[in-house]
Amino acid sequence: MRWTLRPSTPDDATWIAELRAVVMRPDLDRLGRYDEHRVRQRFLDAFDPTVTRVIVVDGTDAGSIAVRPAPDGTWLEHFYLAAHLQGAGIGTEVLHATLAETHPLPWRLNVLQGSPARRLYERHGFVLDTEDEVDVFLVRQD
Repeated sequence: MRWTLRPSTPDDATWIAELRAVVMRPDLDRLGRYDEHRVRQRFLDAFDPTVTRVIVVDGTDAGSIAVRPAPDGTWLEHFYLAAHLQGAGIGTEVLHATLAETHPLPWRLNVLQGSPARRLYERHGFVLDTEDEVDVFLVRQD
């Protein structure tokens, strides 16, 4: 499978919100936090196409990743990949390429408690910063 990244546009908001709802549902259900409307609305409220890129796999839009500069470093957000493509190495490659870009350190992100995505981030040098009953905040200094 070949993947590329393309700039996001405002027209991408709806399908990325739907992708988010689908891929996050197992973790949100497990945590008792799934809300059909809220899972989409939280993305739509935060969506910034200027910092978001679409992951295109074999010519088809299949995911997203956002890199947002902030005073405390650079936040990696809205990293979603269609479920049927997870586990094929695409997420690893996209993350590796993104982390190779020049951005202010440290890198920061958060995942849901118990999310299998945490292993991907830890393999790429992220370590625990803080956590609560729902979220785990990770940081990478280099």
